[in-house]
Amino acid sequence: MLSSARGLGLPRGLVVRRFVVLFIAVLAFVLAPWPATAAPSDNFPDRINLPDGFFPEGIESGRGTSVFVGSLVDGAIWRGDLRTGTGSVFTNPDDQGEGRVSVGIAYEASQNRLWVAGGGPGFGAGVGDVRVYDASSGALLATFLPPGEVGALNDVAITHDAVYVTDSFNAQLVVIPLPADGSLPSEDAATLLPVTGDFVQTPGVANLNGIVAKSGVLVVAKSDTGQFFRVDPATGTAELIDLGDTPPLINADGLELRGYLLYVVRNNDNVVTVVRLGSQLATGTVLGNITDPGLDVPTTATVAAGRLWAVNARFGTGPTPDTEYWITQLPLRPNNG
Repeated sequence: MLSSARGLGLPRGLVVRRFVVLFIAVLAFVLAPWPATAAPSDNFPDRINLPDGFFPEGIESGRGTSVFVGSLVDGAIWRGDLRTGTGSVFTNPDDQGEGRVSVGIAYEASQNRLWVAGGGPGFGAGVGDVRVYDASSGALLATFLPPGEVGALNDVAITHDAVYVTDSFNAQLVVIPLPADGSLPSEDAATLLPVTGDFVQTPGVANLNGIVAKSGVLVVAKSDTGQFFRVDPATGTAELIDLGDTPPLINADGLELRGYLLYVVRNNDNVVTVVRLGSQLATGTVLGNITDPGLDVPTTATVAAGRLWAVNARFGTGPTPDTEYWITQLPLRPNNG
């Protein structure tokens, strides 16, 4: 800057003074507090009401600010908008048949499809299927039945080549291959993948629950012991994730992964615990808990629009046609910062 000014024939002292004045002006602008109108207002609702009696379990975000929630009553899927807080049921119960429930949900962005775990005898309802819907129209595209017995199909994760669904009452995953051309496989394509290695099934209670995928590895939660495992999707071999001296995260339900931050919804504790996973997903550090008065037995959560959204199943409140259910907006950071 100074050498260019000298080339224009300006006195050196004048150039220096002008530079100093300009520097001070810029510094004062940077350090001055922003006016109140400069920060964007939080125009997202803190609470989004679902239909009375809906009895939700799974939640997933889609394109833009769209969100999807499944019902344990009749398998219906509610689609809403996180910005406006409005929504409605957009699937046809007649398409899916009687005895269906919707538990975990995953959104396949590349094909704009919703994959839904259909529960099973272990939850006292459902037929243990996996259904896939068009996320725009709500049309049922296919229903997959596992080739063997299942206890309770609970949560869903999608990779580039397969859909994986946890079975809470058996040490196994339902696997549905995804063709490279984006089409759906035949409805008899589902297989069962035993989960072995460090994972030991506890009889009579829910075990495998939340599931997420990253870098060719699956991460699953074991609800009854509060443990987490990285699972090889090719072999089913599970390795315990080392969380150090942290007490087990009992009641772990749904999982949400953003980068290496794992959000663990712990329903009976009414908290979401944040864990920072190591680069190999073999270790983790608990960063703290997210709490909110609006949580009432949350089951799953999704990250959208820079916020965390948890759905409340209210398992402690008997479901009736008049029971209120809702989604709670949460921050991405633990309450302890």
